[in-house]
Amino acid sequence: MRLVVIAALLGFVPSAFAAEMTRPMAGPVTIMKASELKPGMKGTAWTVFEGYDAEPIPLEIIGTWKSASGPRQDIIMAKMGGKAIRTNVAGGMSGSPVYIDGKLIGAVAYRLSTFSPDAICGITPIEMMLEINEFDASRPMDAKVPGQAKSVGTTDTPRFQSQQMIPIETPLAFSGFHASVLDQFSPLFTQAGMIPAQGGGSMGPLHAGKPVAGWQKALRPGDAVSAVLVAGDMSLSAMGTVTYNDGKRILAFGHPFLNLGPVGMPLSKSEVLMVLASQFQPNKFGNATDIVGALRQDRHNGIMGVLGEESPMIPVGVNLRSFGADGKLIKEKKLHFDIFVHQKWTPSLMMITLFNSMSGMNEFSDEATWRLSGNVEMAGGQKLALSTMQAPSEVPMPPAVMLASWWGDKFNRLFANTVKMPDLKAVDVTIDLLPERRIAVIEGAWIANPDVEVGQEVPVKVFLRPWRGERLERTIKVRVPNDFPSGQHRILLSDGDTLNRTQSYAASANRFIEIPEIASLINQERTNNKLYASLVQARPTVYADDKTLPSLPSSVLNIMQSGRSSKPMLTAPETTLEQTSMAFDFVVSGSQSIRINVK
Repeated sequence: MRLVVIAALLGFVPSAFAAEMTRPMAGPVTIMKASELKPGMKGTAWTVFEGYDAEPIPLEIIGTWKSASGPRQDIIMAKMGGKAIRTNVAGGMSGSPVYIDGKLIGAVAYRLSTFSPDAICGITPIEMMLEINEFDASRPMDAKVPGQAKSVGTTDTPRFQSQQMIPIETPLAFSGFHASVLDQFSPLFTQAGMIPAQGGGSMGPLHAGKPVAGWQKALRPGDAVSAVLVAGDMSLSAMGTVTYNDGKRILAFGHPFLNLGPVGMPLSKSEVLMVLASQFQPNKFGNATDIVGALRQDRHNGIMGVLGEESPMIPVGVNLRSFGADGKLIKEKKLHFDIFVHQKWTPSLMMITLFNSMSGMNEFSDEATWRLSGNVEMAGGQKLALSTMQAPSEVPMPPAVMLASWWGDKFNRLFANTVKMPDLKAVDVTIDLLPERRIAVIEGAWIANPDVEVGQEVPVKVFLRPWRGERLERTIKVRVPNDFPSGQHRILLSDGDTLNRTQSYAASANRFIEIPEIASLINQERTNNKLYASLVQARPTVYADDKTLPSLPSSVLNIMQSGRSSKPMLTAPETTLEQTSMAFDFVVSGSQSIRINVK
């Protein structure tokens, strides 16, 4: 009798709710179309509030909002009862299946109000979600990717102020990440409709996204499901709820995750720790657990995954080392994780995970210098060798952020090519933390006699000024080749960026450069912790893709510039021939030239 009174107070008929109390299972299900619904109908939504087991939520149909999410894209409006009265329509409920008389009508996917006491939800009709299975490899125009520009007419007004049906925000769990990472990079995710939240634990090894044993019984309707972007010693996953499971394919969310279209991303089971009740931003908190399949479609009406399928990830190993002022190793730490493969997201995830790895070093200080050396293995045996240093400077950006951005840019160059997706097999990187600001500016250069001969080794004195230290004097020997032309030339003492600049600009002019050429260009780049000595002569150089054609005669240059070549080329008025280099444990910057007369 007491239950009847409570139910009556909530506005629900107990007999109708009791009929829906049987937990939905995987397999064929009868559906009820939105056109069959009438205001006042009673139904049940299923979602997880704690642990792994879904619980029933009574609801009442308000009506159908025509074309609310797009042309002929109707949304079913309903008022939720039960625990949802306290929690409101929470992040993570996206995809919660709704049944009336044992028939599936759709998935809880939208919410209407922020501060309203009524838990009003929007339900994506199941017939619209089933259309996801029919999509091919087409890609949506409005995919949510890092750095996405705002549409014309949009503002910075928070979405929660809008009085319209909006997709329920997707909880994004950062497990094993430091708070500073969320502060630095959360805008990348909030613009995609996700709520970044710090998690408490991280997923174990994933074996490159392979499903665990027992995946056949996973992800029943109402279960929590996560799309996994990063997994391992740190993990990054987005949680929603399973709407439909035919035994092999699952549908979830009821709205797009990132709207990427065809995609390959691991899907995992999830454990819900709690649902934070809030009139402002209610949200589920939980952990992704075991990989059980792969996300294959991410569309306007929801996501579709396939149980038992594998979604390869990129294995990344990070070795962190800190050194004392005497150069001795103080501490070492190794991290391993896997990263989701996608043209736009992979470079950003590489950047974020590297920054997070560095943020965990307790020896960090304002005057510390970072030293990086990394290797990237690609299909076909091709490799990248990456090396750089980053020290504090007058630029208003922390050196750790600048180093992470440099790292992410290398992957962006690989993945941004318009010809083919790169196939990365493994990434390994070593990060050293050095105890002081290590920068040195090339202050001057000097030779005893500017008159030199071919075949001669010319000793050049170079002076560098380190940060708050005594001036450094070094001697570097520059050999003049036997075939070097006589006349007035220059010896250029410079940092790596000076030599890289022209070639990098030339490569960027070709939109159709292929992966082997991109890798070759990256491998040719000079590092910023060396002093380079080059001979400069007044003869043009042509840059085309990853090729450098120095000291071209005028007749050859005229033919190349006549338009007969199909590839973009850049011509520099001088030819700079690198002769030798000298390594420093500093970030070297600047350049100096010395005029010589070759006899």
